Amino acid sequence: MLSEFAERFVRSPLHRGPLEGATHYGESDQPGEGPYVQIWLIVEAGVIRQAAFKSPGCPSSTACGGTLCALVSGRAVDKALSLTVADLLAVVGTLPEGKGHYVGRAIRAMRVALEPND
Repeated sequence: MLSEFAERFVRSPLHRGPLEGATHYGESDQPGEGPYVQIWLIVEAGVIRQAAFKSPGCPSSTACGGTLCALVSGRAVDKALSLTVADLLAVVGTLPEGKGHYVGRAIRAMRVALEPND
């Protein structure tokens, strides 16, 4: 069962991407090649101003992507990078059997988006 906070992302298009004007993009895996989460961010002066996601559309992936975007919007990049799988799972709540991997995929997509581009 998802938390009430996470459930609202399943019912609403809030934080759904792509995000026009995004300065950062990351994905956990390739779309079309199995489960994935894509993240778009607008980062200004070290703060994530907006975040959006795209995932296959199952309630668990939608809850994880939407919850992560809500948690990092308005947050400093270093604080967002400190979020762990356990932190996100604590907010999302219990996921159905076999769907727990979406928590890690959402975190990984965010971290890929925020990696420095050398």
